[in-house]
Amino acid sequence: MRRLPIPEDVTGREVDASVQQELKSLPKGLAEDVAKNLVMVARLLDTEPEQAYAYSRVALRLASRVAAVREAAGFASYVTEKYSEALTEFRASRRMNGSAELWPVMADCERGLGRPERALAMAGAPEVQQLDRAGQVEMRLVAAGARRDMGQSDAAVVTLQSSELSSPAIHPWTARLRYAYADALLDVGREADAREWFAKALEADTSGTTDASDRLAELDGLEFVDALDPEADDLDSDDEVEIAAVAETEETGETAEPVEAGVTVATDVAEAVEDKDVEDKDAEDAEEEPEEKKAGVDPTAFLASPFLEPDKADDADDLDDLEDEDDRDHDKRQ
Repeated sequence: MRRLPIPEDVTGREVDASVQQELKSLPKGLAEDVAKNLVMVARLLDTEPEQAYAYSRVALRLASRVAAVREAAGFASYVTEKYSEALTEFRASRRMNGSAELWPVMADCERGLGRPERALAMAGAPEVQQLDRAGQVEMRLVAAGARRDMGQSDAAVVTLQSSELSSPAIHPWTARLRYAYADALLDVGREADAREWFAKALEADTSGTTDASDRLAELDGLEFVDALDPEADDLDSDDEVEIAAVAETEETGETAEPVEAGVTVATDVAEAVEDKDVEDKDAEDAEEEPEEKKAGVDPTAFLASPFLEPDKADDADDLDDLEDEDDRDHDKRQ
């Protein structure tokens, strides 16, 4: 088996105590090797996901019957958008440890595979009641994303409305929840409300998890230019040429020849305003009613169980059958 290099500072003892407990079922030397590879997966997951995936495959070949290994392999597959593999690994981990903790990310894998209906069915399943508060927020985020995947933007807004959203308390998931709500509001044309919630997301985002500041700037009409951008340098040079030409004209009293490389700021603004008016008019002419209104569907009709389709509440009963079918397909591919 091909092994990957492990840095000298990695001992394997860095893994969580619960993982160490699981690895005790393996011979000591093997357990240490697996632990080191799991440390590398965790270390590289955010910065070098493909490398993390490679280490996860080594750990998987060494100890495929350890739930923590299957979970790590699942996340490495998830961040590299190998959603079918990720779903298989998450299901295996869940069968081994009986925990529903991975339920939201499993549902998001269904979205990644282009099956938002399955994700919504999972959001209404009994397993959701086993999740802690953070897990239920994650499930709500996935359900709202599935709604938007299906073109149900108004329903996505309603799905995100919750006590966790309205609470002034700051939790690890607060920024992402507020950001998702702001984005959903923008999707239905509520720009002023979206700006308010992007600002609230920024207030809660102390670790820079979201790009709420950029979204706010975009809504406010601000544009940031890279100081090292050669195109920006060219534009600055054009402006300098134009200013010099205007200054020379004022001194000599002569009419300057048009400067092809630049346009006056006043002209730029006038044309931008004119273009914006045309775009706004085109947008108004092209605007259509939301899909829910066209079909006569009340987007709040599912509030009794906000994750479920109004007419497909029985879909959750079919999830086990669908999982078994997917696992059989995966086994055949192996």
